[in-house]
Amino acid sequence: MSSTLIRATALELAILAGHVLIYPSGLTPERRTPAPRPGTDAETGAPTHGTLQGSRGPRGATGAPTHATTGSGAGERTGRGARTGSDPGPDAPASPGPTPPPPSAPGAASTATAGSGTGTSTNASTGTSTGTGTGTAAPVGSRRGSGRVPRSADTNAFPDASGDRPPVVLLHGFIDNRSVFVLLRRSLARHGWRHLESLNYSPLTCDIRTAAELLGRHVEEICVRTGHREIDIVGHSLGGLIARYYVQRLGGDRRVRTLVTLGTPHSGTAAVPPAGAHPIVRQMRGGSDLIEELRRPAPGCRTRFVSFWSELDRMMLPVETACVDHPDLDAVNVRVTGIGHLALPVHPAVTSAIRRALESDGTAAGAPGAASVA
Repeated sequence: MSSTLIRATALELAILAGHVLIYPSGLTPERRTPAPRPGTDAETGAPTHGTLQGSRGPRGATGAPTHATTGSGAGERTGRGARTGSDPGPDAPASPGPTPPPPSAPGAASTATAGSGTGTSTNASTGTSTGTGTGTAAPVGSRRGSGRVPRSADTNAFPDASGDRPPVVLLHGFIDNRSVFVLLRRSLARHGWRHLESLNYSPLTCDIRTAAELLGRHVEEICVRTGHREIDIVGHSLGGLIARYYVQRLGGDRRVRTLVTLGTPHSGTAAVPPAGAHPIVRQMRGGSDLIEELRRPAPGCRTRFVSFWSELDRMMLPVETACVDHPDLDAVNVRVTGIGHLALPVHPAVTSAIRRALESDGTAAGAPGAASVA
């Protein structure tokens, strides 16, 4: 047994012990911030002042009246409107006549590019490219698919907030709960993500399709509550497969901008044969009806996929099953070295790579590279 495997196994056992301790904290659903009431600020809850003549201007993503634009530019995402400095305060005298506010225009969308890294990137179907390893993770790897198509017009019902990152939904794996994402969630919050959501599905869930429908309802509720048209999803193990089914088979690509999967059996896994007694485990086996359904054509799928896989992941047999291999999907497969299945959502190098994947607009994710944590 190699020293790398020994270290990875010891880390897995330590993570398992720690997770058992915090597991009860994730059993209860998380508290969610309610949608702002009309006439109140989305962040403070304080009442907002409209025009003195009783006319209301166009409303921004926060629900506050907007009298001027926040910027200029074209794109899918619109900015949040802001009141001009000439608006009268609550104690100012009323003007002699009504003054209609000027029309507001969409603001400019801000994007960030992904960080870069070098190393070894491996894909089951495309081969291997090598470089010099840096010892840090980077969300780059082998890329498949022909690119994304524009979002449909129905997303205009959810104007995005200017300068605000899309919400991130964290979806746990089999017989787990949201507590597995404690460290990842803390890392994202520390780096500026404001809307972080977790969905606990029941351990008694027996069908991935049913769980995907529940995820879809959850996503729509988040879009209404936050004012965002798009969200990102990070799914560990089974959670990634549920999210992929939602995106690929239930039309979730109109809402999901980026789907990050961690040790997800995209092509099915043969690990832990006795667990096949559970219906949802049978759906994760290679050749199951659900896995074959995900192999069907998915032309025009708009979601970008970033899948992290490790050669020491004992839950993925074979290990390459954690790669997305579909000609219609825009996918980047990132190889992680030196850690196993349970460490994927908690290891600092992987969480850094996840952040960069979520920050990327997809233009910087196609170069060869790897996430090396050995």
